[in-house]
Amino acid sequence: MIQFNLLPDVKLDYIKAQRTKRIVVLSSLIATTASLLLLVVLFAYVQKAQKDHINDITKDITTQSNKLKDTKDLNKILTIQNQLNSLPDLHKNKAVASRVFTYMQQVTPVQANIASLNIDFDLYSIKLVGTADSFATINKFSDTLKFATFKNSKSDNGKPFTDVVTTLTASDKNSSYTISFNYDKALFSSDETPTLVVPNIISTRSETEKPASVFKEQIIPAKTGGN
Repeated sequence: MIQFNLLPDVKLDYIKAQRTKRIVVLSSLIATTASLLLLVVLFAYVQKAQKDHINDITKDITTQSNKLKDTKDLNKILTIQNQLNSLPDLHKNKAVASRVFTYMQQVTPVQANIASLNIDFDLYSIKLVGTADSFATINKFSDTLKFATFKNSKSDNGKPFTDVVTTLTASDKNSSYTISFNYDKALFSSDETPTLVVPNIISTRSETEKPASVFKEQIIPAKTGGN
């Protein structure tokens, strides 16, 4: 069978346009319907499921809070726990006080003794009180502190001791001294391994074959009253 299309081109274009229009309208309706359904689902979730979830979390928080409140000595437990958590930092930052004996052995002259030693690890200061055979020995002791240097992993030739102040007192048998100075905090840092370098000014205990004890009790003679 032979068919002939007798419709004009304008009519064909119109039919195609109508078909395209119906497809666009149908697609828009489907997209709009899907958007509305999604909006309804989200609204229902926010109004119902989300509120229920928040209420459940609130109940859990309240329950756990009540359990904590009922715990005996809770404040003490929290305080101890906080102190335990701070121990690693405290241990890391603590000063290695035992090094002071090595340092004093290196810088103290053979002819001098230390009667008392006070260290302030907060102010980085040291105070020495002791005796020596002469003022010259004490002055050399002071100079040794002033001109000493030290090396560590972060720097070389640093100044270990600064602001050295010396006070001298003479007696019949020996000379007494008080030496105050500040020290570099790296000397006692657990993160550092400093090496003290003493200038060749005097013969210190660290340089002798059989060094004597650095620390010696200072005997102060009693005062006698007049008649």
